[in-house]
Amino acid sequence: MVQRANVLVYSYQYLLDPKVAGIISKEMQKECVVVFDEAHNIDNVCIEALSVSVRMQTLEGATRNITKMSQQIERFKAVDERKLRAEYNRLVEGLAQRGDLSGGDTWLANPALPDDILKEAVPGNIRRAEHFLSVLRRLVQYLKGRLQTENFEKESPVSFVASLNDQAGLDQKTLKFCTYARGFSIIIEPFDERMPHIPDPILQLSCHDASLAIKPVFDRFQTVVITSGTLCPMVLTRGSDQLPVSTKYDMRSDPGVARNYGKLLLEMVSVVPDGVVCFFVSYSYMDSIVNTWNETGILKEIMQHKLVFIETQDVVETTLALDNYRRACDCGRGAVFFSVARGKVAEGIDFDRHYGRLVIMFGIPFQYTLSKILLARLEYLRDTFQIKEGDFLTFDALRQAAQCVGRVIRSKADYGMMIFADKRYCRHDKRSKLPAWILSHLRDAHLNLSTDMALHIAREFLRKMAQPYDKTGPGNKRTLLSQEDVEKIKE
Repeated sequence: MVQRANVLVYSYQYLLDPKVAGIISKEMQKECVVVFDEAHNIDNVCIEALSVSVRMQTLEGATRNITKMSQQIERFKAVDERKLRAEYNRLVEGLAQRGDLSGGDTWLANPALPDDILKEAVPGNIRRAEHFLSVLRRLVQYLKGRLQTENFEKESPVSFVASLNDQAGLDQKTLKFCTYARGFSIIIEPFDERMPHIPDPILQLSCHDASLAIKPVFDRFQTVVITSGTLCPMVLTRGSDQLPVSTKYDMRSDPGVARNYGKLLLEMVSVVPDGVVCFFVSYSYMDSIVNTWNETGILKEIMQHKLVFIETQDVVETTLALDNYRRACDCGRGAVFFSVARGKVAEGIDFDRHYGRLVIMFGIPFQYTLSKILLARLEYLRDTFQIKEGDFLTFDALRQAAQCVGRVIRSKADYGMMIFADKRYCRHDKRSKLPAWILSHLRDAHLNLSTDMALHIAREFLRKMAQPYDKTGPGNKRTLLSQEDVEKIKE
């Protein structure tokens, strides 16, 4: 089927995960053109494809499966043994009938084969299977022992294999497939940092270098394309009271920041039609801000203009909220959707046309920097590529912010506004890491804005966008092709 198809559409993992790619994508030819769409997060996908996590539940399941396999092998051995004994019985009976066997009925009463003959008669594939299960048992037992630690541990794969050789008795020949010498670490965590009182040990083979997964794709195919309307981006640094706004850790609990963020949204929902999407840096920060708005009455004022829907960590609840959000936009009531950067909505849900006329990014979505996996990756990037931790974290955060605000522009005739609500976006070292398609529309006059200034720009932009769209464009050059235009080009 793959060989007959002209266009294939499937998940990244079908090409990047070596286990899946070896089955699904092996028939694709070198001349194929590979396009990674929405590739803003492709490095994380590459890393996940080559990373493995093992918990105690995984090892318990492995132990049960090994026991089942051992029982199955014993059944195979019993079947082979019965066949051999039946053949031997027929041979003994035949010799006795011919009178060639001395001892008479004594042999017939006890026609038993020596144990060494029975063992030798066991097929070689079963003997290899028993040896393989023995290796698996020792490996699982070793991993269980490593997970019983109370401290964080990190080591290289080479050191881990050496320890496995010494303590589990598995020689280098058995472990010849363990070739991860560069770009990987073995990380053992006794619990989740966010819930340190709950033991939940995990052992991870963590990949730190995304190029290890993407390189085979570039080597295999001749052409690989990685890709990521009318828009009005703005950088808001202060509220109507001229106090700065930011989600920096030392400012998150500032009631003035929460108040100014709420006033910004309230002013915008009063002038922006249809759908408005808001992104927060984390679920906990979103809950804190929404609670503050509810206590101060700002949320009630917002709901006088538009309905409010909130993304949760429950997939079913979020799906229902999205469906009702779209219904509110379709019927003209208008709605606001609260979401989280790096969440389900930010990764793959589009708010095109009237579903997203404005998107507000509250703060800069930096990663959780206490993650042991992230710290190991930062160390690898610093030692191998001389990339500073701050540079990578800023690049990753700005990339996520661009992905969030880019949800509103999905076609050539679409339009929308983007507000980066954090004073840090005004700094050149932060702003310069935004994608070129945003920077090209970000005017100097749209930097360092207050809420009042942003509201004025929004009104002017919406008034301009309310005019009929001219498909001919400047100089009578068409900017939007119809079906007839496409057919003429084909001819």
